[in-house]
Amino acid sequence: MLTFSGLAKSYAGRTLFADAGLSLVRGDRVALVGPNGAGKSTLFRILLGRETPDAGEVTWMRGTRRGYLPQETEPGGDASVLDLALGLAPDAGESPGLPAHPHAVPDGETVARAQQILAGLGFRQGDFNRPARELSGGWVMRARLAALLVHEPDLLLLDEPTNHLDLEALLWLQNHLRGYAGAILLISHDREFLNQLCTHVVEIRQARLFKYTGNFDAFIAQRAAREESLAATWKAQQREIDRLQRFVDRFRAKNTKAAQAQSKLKLIERLKEDMVEAPSGPEATVGFSFPQPEPGGQRVIRLEGVDFAYPGADGRPPLPVYRGLDFEVERGQRIVLVGPNGAGKSTLLKLLAGVLAPQAGARRLGHNTRVGYYAQHRTEMLELSRTVLEEALHTPQRVTETFVRTVLGSFLFRGDDVFKRVSVLSGGEKSRLALVKLLLDPPNLLLMDEPTTHLDMASIEALIEALEPYTGTLVFISHDVHFIRSIANHVIHVRSGRLTPYAGGYDYYLYKTAQDARDGLTGTAVGASLVAEKRSSVPAPADNGGLSRKEQRRLEAEARQAQSRLKREARQRVRELEDQIATLEGREKELVAELESPATYEIRGRAAEINRELADLHQRLPGLHAEWEAAATRLQELEAN
Repeated sequence: MLTFSGLAKSYAGRTLFADAGLSLVRGDRVALVGPNGAGKSTLFRILLGRETPDAGEVTWMRGTRRGYLPQETEPGGDASVLDLALGLAPDAGESPGLPAHPHAVPDGETVARAQQILAGLGFRQGDFNRPARELSGGWVMRARLAALLVHEPDLLLLDEPTNHLDLEALLWLQNHLRGYAGAILLISHDREFLNQLCTHVVEIRQARLFKYTGNFDAFIAQRAAREESLAATWKAQQREIDRLQRFVDRFRAKNTKAAQAQSKLKLIERLKEDMVEAPSGPEATVGFSFPQPEPGGQRVIRLEGVDFAYPGADGRPPLPVYRGLDFEVERGQRIVLVGPNGAGKSTLLKLLAGVLAPQAGARRLGHNTRVGYYAQHRTEMLELSRTVLEEALHTPQRVTETFVRTVLGSFLFRGDDVFKRVSVLSGGEKSRLALVKLLLDPPNLLLMDEPTTHLDMASIEALIEALEPYTGTLVFISHDVHFIRSIANHVIHVRSGRLTPYAGGYDYYLYKTAQDARDGLTGTAVGASLVAEKRSSVPAPADNGGLSRKEQRRLEAEARQAQSRLKREARQRVRELEDQIATLEGREKELVAELESPATYEIRGRAAEINRELADLHQRLPGLHAEWEAAATRLQELEAN
């Protein structure tokens, strides 16, 4: 379907990639990953012929239809939402996956399909005939994504397709793409999305492409194992080179040893030819951590009897969100708010932050509570007319410009970047600047609305590392399952103005509501709905569904037996994988030891033979390690229950 080889591209003396190659066939689900600026979007544009590579060639199989969703799109113009989805807009022909004749009249089946896809992406029926010019850029992007899904090109190239989607639309897209008939090459910073969808991961790292089999978690495990193995082999080879070089340096000038020294030099040259590449260190990331705030009281904040409603439009009655809401947050809690889109999660966060005032009831802060609010829409907390440096300096804390510039540098605002106006920053840059402001004035109650939006994976990991030692209290909203699992120790399900607490992390919440990871964020699954309806905001005794005590004991015994069987099977699988890994690692040690032996290099070609076998082991071991990690995690979860 698509093959490229020998691709190279540089900008201003900086090499994005060199000698890059990849082949895609129908059914592939490939994630392209790498730090911001690695060249992911540039590679997309080269594949589509919108940029020219410095070297290499791109070959498309004849007749292959391709569709491209960029990160940013042009306004929709006068075309309706449905016209955009049908590919009838004047610019529809710009995407090779859309009809060659954009003004052709679609049949009824295509129209029905377009309406179904638009609904899945969050559009209401009343939106179908709205002019696209009335929509925000995010909604126009959804309509253009719908157009690609309607016409089903052979290869989809998606550049951050989840950026403008809410949770329900994201879940729909994830499920839709699982059954997609063609191939998919995508860029995304949503780790759970990649885990659920991808069959392969291609990493751009140090100007090269590395391909891994499996989802994103498997890629992380395989890369770590590969780097560790390569490092061990490289160190062994380097030690041998150093030993031989010391002999040459010592005896090169002596007539009696000159021949031996020359022989050692030849061995060094052969060893360098067979030497594995030096392992790369970790990519530069956003290195930061929160200063620890002053401690507050045990009761951090409380909402008492709060009523809140948004005013109705066009004379309609107000839209109530909460009535008589009681909610309390205690010191040290890390609460994630989950629930369907529009349930009132962001409203609750704004009530806690004091951004919205309740129409009845009270908001009471605990002793010494200081509130920091990280808004989902960055312009709510940033002054667009200031420069980056001016905005960072605008803090009640006494800080020097030198210190602020050092902090900004750790957030990748370097050199003249600090003199950019906030108004021209990208979404990711605004996110990093908002985090800088919180860092410079640390609160002991942190309220965060979608903190990972527009952050790349390295920045998300850095944010997790910063929040793990944070001694304050945290209430946040996120659709990033990896981030939630890493941070939250309490879950609040928000639905129909009611709050249902779960005194445990996200996996505990999923266990209690019997949902999968992504469904749990919206709480739209049956289990969550039933729980939300049956429980008040105070934990209540479990409902036995009207069963007799004897019947309930029988069901519990059956459940325990099933659990025991699953544990036995999981333990057996873990042991099998451990035995396989031990065998291969034992062979690896033997090969490395042989590689360290001087006698190996007396046999011409033996070092290359060893390296080939080691390379094969390095291909097999990461997959087994990833499989073992998944099996061990499953066993741990079973034993925890």
